[in-house]
Amino acid sequence: GNTTAATGKGFAIGSAALTALALLAAYVEEVRVGFDRWVEKPAIAEQVELSDDMSNAKAYVVSRGVLAVRSGDADSHPQAFLIFPASSSAQNTPEALRPLYDRENVGKSLTLDIDKLVADSKVIPNQLATIPDYVRYYNVTIMNPKVLVGMFLGVMLAFVFCAMTMKAVGRAANKMVEEVRRQFRDIPGIMDGSGTPDYAACVAISTTAAQKEMVLPALLGIVVPVLVGLVLGVGGVMGMLAGGLTSGFAVAIFMANAGGAWDNAKKYIEAGAHGGKGTDAHKATVVGDTVGDPFKDTSGPSLNILIKLMSMVSVVFAGLIVQYALNF
Repeated sequence: GNTTAATGKGFAIGSAALTALALLAAYVEEVRVGFDRWVEKPAIAEQVELSDDMSNAKAYVVSRGVLAVRSGDADSHPQAFLIFPASSSAQNTPEALRPLYDRENVGKSLTLDIDKLVADSKVIPNQLATIPDYVRYYNVTIMNPKVLVGMFLGVMLAFVFCAMTMKAVGRAANKMVEEVRRQFRDIPGIMDGSGTPDYAACVAISTTAAQKEMVLPALLGIVVPVLVGLVLGVGGVMGMLAGGLTSGFAVAIFMANAGGAWDNAKKYIEAGAHGGKGTDAHKATVVGDTVGDPFKDTSGPSLNILIKLMSMVSVVFAGLIVQYALNF
């Protein structure tokens, strides 16, 4: 059979995966910019005393683990610092946190040395932070419930998007069938060639359906990343992007290959194999091709756009998510 279309779709989907990975790295850079914008308004934060050698500087605790330091006059731009423990393992835990890891202290009321804890913490300037630093700061691991929920949402997003596009094809096809039946019924001479069908009506149905039916799937790719970011934070968004990329890539390849296989199976039988046209095998392949066409021509290629769209939206709204995401 003809595999040119399937090959082209495969290259297109593969390029989308590489683009999404690049946008995921760009998202981390936008998070850095979001921190810089966040610390520009330290009036709502708590001021912290600094050492004598930094008497001209002012520090503000903007949020948990975020410190803004403004050196010089009030017009100078503040610098963001990320604060988190220097080690997360029990063996290398600062002395102030060791009681939390002792079994005999479980359930007891403990008093921690906060000064010692601050001294043992690691402070990294925002401009020098790397991707592993942000991953550690936001605890982007599968043990983090926010990241795990984000991954599940990203996986489900691809399947919900495919379901919406497949249903859209079904609704448009039903409208087209009704219009064709109406023309056969109302316009005499179509069957014998003496009458002219109303082609414009069929084109209008396809054009209208192509635009209206994609409104909700497009909103799904725009709204979900923003909502996930505001509720689950940066970690949730990174989990959603990872889940959406992996599931979207796999489902897109599956749909392109399955749809192409169903289409070529019908052509193979129509060429004379297994009895040719009119047989039960041919009827079965016609049914398969009915599902295969939207698989390889609608939902599969559209996942390419979904992967890029949710990545771009996440990058654009990264600063908003850094500042206004819920902390729980």
